[in-house]
Amino acid sequence: MSRILLFIPCYNCEKQISRVLSQLNDEILSYITEIIIVNNRSTDNTEAVAADYIKNHPSIPIKLLRNQKNYNLGGSHKVAFHYAIDNDFSHVVVFHGDDQGSICDLLPILEKNIYKKYDCCLGARFQKGSRLYGYSLFRTFGNIVYNWIFSIVLRRRIYDLGSGLNLYKTEMLSDLFFEKFPDKLTFNYCMIMAAQYYQHRCYFFPISWREGDQVSNVKIVGQAFNVLEMLARYFFTRGRFIKSELRESPVNRYEADVIANSKEKTNVR
Repeated sequence: MSRILLFIPCYNCEKQISRVLSQLNDEILSYITEIIIVNNRSTDNTEAVAADYIKNHPSIPIKLLRNQKNYNLGGSHKVAFHYAIDNDFSHVVVFHGDDQGSICDLLPILEKNIYKKYDCCLGARFQKGSRLYGYSLFRTFGNIVYNWIFSIVLRRRIYDLGSGLNLYKTEMLSDLFFEKFPDKLTFNYCMIMAAQYYQHRCYFFPISWREGDQVSNVKIVGQAFNVLEMLARYFFTRGRFIKSELRESPVNRYEADVIANSKEKTNVR
């Protein structure tokens, strides 16, 4: 039987987090065993808004965690992946807390049991059938070009290098291959490269994506060159790159504290 963890990473999402949580209708919750909101040391009222939601929805199995340090987005993923492994979840869903995606896009994957056939199901903003709202043509074109570059190097079709809606089989994560990946936004690019190196079975599915009042943390030009450099290193060294230390400041343990909880007893590193 599937035990699915829904992981919501957030940083300074006080305006969006309540909208994200309001997407958790009965249909979605019927597939979800537990929800964790991982607050990466937000400097606004994200934590208070999330805690208030938990207080007002005691029947939903949801927990608010606060990273002990600013681990960035990649580090928050590691907190959640360890949580899924330590608490015997079969799968972990990643759904960003900035209200750009729609959790309902995952329903066909769950209803048709597609997720049981693959190691990861990855939301794709640029696949046929996807829907983009408020996303600039410049960024759309740039992403499509990079998807094709990655597709050529990795020799498999890549439709998105890292959206805010993904599902992973916990068994795939159990050997902690991701531990030395960057804690920054480039974490997802390494996950894509690792999927090719370790021959993970990946399934891309179209999603809807919108930009409104979100504040982007991406420095487009700098990250674009950084990503190409990483891909080149992977192309020439393969496993040596994937297994190398890619963090600027290695962390021994990615730990988080429980701030609010609607249920008891689960293990947090």
